[in-house]
Amino acid sequence: MLGRDSPAVKSAHSQPPENHVTAAPNIPGESVPLDSDALELLGLLATNIRQFRSQRGMTRKGLAEQSGVSIPHLARLESAQGNASALVLGKISKALNVPLPALFSPAEQHAGDLALLVEFLRRQSSTRLAQIRKQLFEGAEHNAPEKLGRIALVGLRGAGKSNVGRLLAERLERPFIELNAEVEREAGMSLQEVFNIYGQIGYRRLERDCLERITSAYPEVVLATAGGLVAEPSSYELLLSTFFTVWLRASPDVHFSRVLHQHDIRIARPELYAEAMDNINKTLGARDHLYRMADREIDTSDLETTQVVARIMDIVAPQLAAQ
Repeated sequence: MLGRDSPAVKSAHSQPPENHVTAAPNIPGESVPLDSDALELLGLLATNIRQFRSQRGMTRKGLAEQSGVSIPHLARLESAQGNASALVLGKISKALNVPLPALFSPAEQHAGDLALLVEFLRRQSSTRLAQIRKQLFEGAEHNAPEKLGRIALVGLRGAGKSNVGRLLAERLERPFIELNAEVEREAGMSLQEVFNIYGQIGYRRLERDCLERITSAYPEVVLATAGGLVAEPSSYELLLSTFFTVWLRASPDVHFSRVLHQHDIRIARPELYAEAMDNINKTLGARDHLYRMADREIDTSDLETTQVVARIMDIVAPQLAAQ
């Protein structure tokens, strides 16, 4: 069974499209037109809420349920309309498990050396940023040989993480762990119950705790992660620093087909195909740059499980033999 973080399909609502942004918001009760700064702020807020939601594989309906903010209100916020009160934004940031300032700013404001580093990094190209990150991680306490002892598979549901991870662990003669199964064991309940009771923030805290425990307890392990872990900076940084990471990717159609074969009744009806594919594409698009931070990537679209495992073995076996 693959990770259980795939986005649920959306119900139809008479709300603005989820990728729609209105240039000039119409705010009920506002007697004074908004200036350009206010319009820019609302536009940035709309973009960031949609981006954070897509990274976490959450539908607008799902975010409404987790935050307690109505779907119409969310629709107005995501289209740069409406008067966003601090109370409403606080609920949304908690449901998304991101700091409130992150909804307004591309980067949090810091002081001292960190502020200078942030400014330096902001001026770098995406290619240079990737180089700097790799240099920093390689120079940290967890070096490459130690990382090879722990292998983590990342990717959206339907990429094959569970099947590949289980067989890879057998080949390497080391334990195989599914992170979501550890979360369920730690919580003493199903993932759905965790989300219903504790929400996104509670699940992510459990996920982080389990990841820390696995890192401490297993010098050698194969780990199948939940697809949304890459959207949590603290957890993903720990994973990248302590595990050799492999992104198992696939085309949207393959993701859909594999999830359908897992008997996901939410997308079993033909009329839901368009909605499901749209959600898969949005989630992949929002996470693509995060998945690409992995040490290696393998397209599993046209490969059998044994072929994917063979490719990973071709990558890690020579390095393990050289240790």
